Amino acid sequence: MSQDGEDHAMESKEGETNMAAWLLGIKTLKIQPYHLPPLGPHDVKVRVKALGICGSDIHHFKTMRCANFIVKKPMVIGHECAGVIEEVGSEVKSLDVGDCVALEPGISCRQCTLCKSGRYNLCPKMKFFGSPPTNGSLANKVVHPADLCYKLPENVSLEEGAMCEPLSVGVHACRRANVSPETNVLIMGAGPIGLVTLLTARAFGAPRIVITDVDDRRLSIAKSLGADKTVLVSTNIEDVSVDVGEVQKAMGSDIDVSFDCVGYNKTMSTALNATRSGGKVCLIGLAQSEMTAPLTPAAAREVDIIGIFRYRNTWPLSIELLRTGKIDVKPLITHRFGFSQKDINAAFETSAGGGNAIKVMFNL
Repeated sequence: MSQDGEDHAMESKEGETNMAAWLLGIKTLKIQPYHLPPLGPHDVKVRVKALGICGSDIHHFKTMRCANFIVKKPMVIGHECAGVIEEVGSEVKSLDVGDCVALEPGISCRQCTLCKSGRYNLCPKMKFFGSPPTNGSLANKVVHPADLCYKLPENVSLEEGAMCEPLSVGVHACRRANVSPETNVLIMGAGPIGLVTLLTARAFGAPRIVITDVDDRRLSIAKSLGADKTVLVSTNIEDVSVDVGEVQKAMGSDIDVSFDCVGYNKTMSTALNATRSGGKVCLIGLAQSEMTAPLTPAAAREVDIIGIFRYRNTWPLSIELLRTGKIDVKPLITHRFGFSQKDINAAFETSAGGGNAIKVMFNL
């Protein structure tokens, strides 16, 4: 059951060869056949129709690694996806052929203490689309457990379904930090995750949100998405005290929760210093594996530091937020590509280049 069976037949009933984008080396992607595992009784076969490029995909593309996850052999890339059910296993009752679904990309073991306690996102045996050594979902078709495929309402598109994955990071972070209508929020970083955290914090009722970045273009997007104030910051660690003053001035009141969506010494130091005594700092971005930050003075003010890793039990709420219009992720999709060798090369170069690219989406 899952994405990493490589010695199984790939021919569908129609004789169609399943193709996928394989990462073969640094900045080397190639569309090649992808042999799917057999359909288990609790699995579904999904024709992938929309897939977004994530920051972790770009790390793999540029360096063949993301944090401690290292690509050691050719791997199908991608994990932010949605598609249409083509086949259902013999025991699947919740989905039918033709249903549009968003896929939660991680398969936990369901047996360890973390899984049984509900924190399955921390499962040490997690098999996650496009995270070595598990193959991903930038493919014509994938096989996935039915209970990790969530049916989309008629007014939620497949592209929006694919956006449930990054949106889930914002949902999980806001849940962990207990964001509410009484929470003033600071967000460090206006990249894709910073922006979905902005949208989620607002949907959770945060009355005032300030967001920072080093790029004016990203801040203008954040402003258009509803940030109350934006602050252009520097990359210089020496400017922390200046930046703290600027974000506190922009907020105009206490900062209750800060989300560091970057993960550098500079951003974490700013967040810790800017957050009120008794507040919370949630570290989402993991740019640096080791960090130097002023923990002692923050601890003396009882500033809680919260870590998050991916998400858990977030797809139903993410889909509901999209269905009701409380969150609109469509403005985040800035570029679209098809599924050809030329397109995958151009899409990854576009996403890796940053600039005005926020979410690069494949339409398969």
